[in-house]
Amino acid sequence: MKRRIGIAIAVATTAALLLSACSSGGSSSTTGSSGTPAKGGNLVIARSQDIISMDKTMTFDNNSLRVMEQIMEPLFMVSADGKTLKPFLATKYTISKDQLTYTIDLRKGVKFSNGQPMTAADVKFSIDQDTASGSAGWGFINAAIDQVTAVDDSTIKIQLKHPWGPLIADLSLFSNGIIPNNYGGKTAAEFYQAPVGTGPFVWDSWTKGQSVKLTKNPTYWQKGLPYLNSVTWTVVPDANTRQLQLQGGQIDIDDTPSWSSLATLKSTPGVNAMTFPSTQMDYIAFNENRAPFNDVHVRTAISDAIDRNALVKAVLFGNGTPAYSLLSPGTPFYDKNAGGATYNVANAKAELAKSSKPNGFTTSLLIQSGDPNQASIAQIMQSELKAIGITLNIQQLDPTANKQARLASNFDMAWNLWSMDIPDPDEFTSWAVDPTGGSHSAFTNYNNPAVIAIDKQAAAETDPTKRAALYSQLQKMTSKDAFLAYLFYSPYVFASTSAVQGFHVTPLGNYQLETVYKTKK
Repeated sequence: MKRRIGIAIAVATTAALLLSACSSGGSSSTTGSSGTPAKGGNLVIARSQDIISMDKTMTFDNNSLRVMEQIMEPLFMVSADGKTLKPFLATKYTISKDQLTYTIDLRKGVKFSNGQPMTAADVKFSIDQDTASGSAGWGFINAAIDQVTAVDDSTIKIQLKHPWGPLIADLSLFSNGIIPNNYGGKTAAEFYQAPVGTGPFVWDSWTKGQSVKLTKNPTYWQKGLPYLNSVTWTVVPDANTRQLQLQGGQIDIDDTPSWSSLATLKSTPGVNAMTFPSTQMDYIAFNENRAPFNDVHVRTAISDAIDRNALVKAVLFGNGTPAYSLLSPGTPFYDKNAGGATYNVANAKAELAKSSKPNGFTTSLLIQSGDPNQASIAQIMQSELKAIGITLNIQQLDPTANKQARLASNFDMAWNLWSMDIPDPDEFTSWAVDPTGGSHSAFTNYNNPAVIAIDKQAAAETDPTKRAALYSQLQKMTSKDAFLAYLFYSPYVFASTSAVQGFHVTPLGNYQLETVYKTKK
């Protein structure tokens, strides 16, 4: 007996309330001068960092991911509100009674941008390559997959090792995006220099440290799309410079305006300042490979010394909420009573007194240069930690060097953030608490076997009620271990010229640019 899934696929969880409502400044319209979306033009998006790689299976970098998502598409796509999944390159699927076999029908008539038809062999290869990346890449997301079989050109079958609640959500992840079988006859390294997919845009050029450009896929399977001729992401590390470029019309979208500029941007003629509901959390990662951060009392002391309400006011200008859990309110199974550290200076001093550094110590916090939000967080923490006897030096590196330092565990403490890519907590929890999850436990080298076991049990469970209980337990255990200092949850903030239409960011942080266009002046 198999269970037929309809055209819209509800996630087998109850999604939590989203963080904030969309808002925008200025005026906008939804059509061009003729009443229909305008075609043509180049969209320019400025952001603080360059891409790192287009290798979808090995890249943990949002700037790279937002580009590759326009080229390589998944079998299932998240809805605009981030709560459900819908078939995309797939059309439907069935699940065997024992929940171990998924049979997936593929969309017919889809071609890669090189003109070759997409077949089940391509899908099998794409999923298998993601799985093969293992703990070095995103392979952990496919850990439950035993075998993928191409039944015929338009059908695949996925056999699981055991029941796995997040599978369909996992197949919506960029790392399982569909590419040509055997890399189209190239090596992996050659292929990812100019990747080929079924998406609305195709690879054009990359000037490292400056910009990356994609151009329109003229044979895209969604007829009439994309509207734009091209999209260019430019690298502009300084937030003030991006703001001036937006106001001057040199760019169309500022990827990350500072919160301090939001009110000004909202009142600027010709500019739309936008916030979108998110699953984003800012946090401080403790490198447990370096003493004294292998001491839970030290980590707890620092977490207790942080005034999160003050950070929300000073950094986000009130646009957010304090974080007290490993999961965000927009993520399924979020537990608001997870027991994360709250501001308590007396407790912080008591924890430090019980630690390996009772008289305090000197340490450093790694942040990105040119980012006023991170600078504010660091300065506030510097003052707060001084009050309990810890001297905090602020280490600023340019965004690319900063990321490399985190990847190499070359830091004491480091600011970081996370936003979900699928509507299931497994992606983040496995990445954050399991050393084999691709990032050495969110760059911390945290390793608690009991937590890892709960995480694996939660992912293997298919009953939503039982999963909720397991994830609640996991959130409480990780809060007690204080392996991260949770800071705050915040919406995504973007700013665009009023000429940009159709731009939308899901709570998972991704955006689809095939339906974006620019009105003609």
